[in-house]
Amino acid sequence: MTSQTTIHLTINGHDHSLEIEPRVTLLDALRDRLDLTGTKKGCDQGQCGACTVHVDGERVLACLTLAAQVEGRAITTIEGLAQEDGTLHVVQAAFLQQDAFQCGYCTPGQIMSAVACIREGHAGSDEEIREYMAGNLCRCGAYPHIVAAVRQAALEVAS
Repeated sequence: MTSQTTIHLTINGHDHSLEIEPRVTLLDALRDRLDLTGTKKGCDQGQCGACTVHVDGERVLACLTLAAQVEGRAITTIEGLAQEDGTLHVVQAAFLQQDAFQCGYCTPGQIMSAVACIREGHAGSDEEIREYMAGNLCRCGAYPHIVAAVRQAALEVAS
């Protein structure tokens, strides 16, 4: 018999209570229990960045984070970036304008990392953007467009 625990998570400004096993990852809680499937399961080993979310404004890999570890903290997923009226976040809009995706599987994680990159002040040059974004893999090779999108969004945020 496995033990269950009740946890309370605040995701994209909404409170959720979940009965889960203590070993459930944040990624599995988001996707399987809350139907927030924008956060992708790529390698499930913390190597690809597809599962990147923000916890208290810091980017984390949801596949390596236990859901119970983030109880009481503010979690933001890709679904929480756009405004309530559907207006895209500046980074989401830049990804569209710069055609910074092909298959789209890595895009949510790329966008979440790009938001953190800009917020943390690591978008000063293309080299700095590439270094910060290195933890997010794109199998399609859209890296030049991703860098351009981060650069564009950083300039828009700064103005």
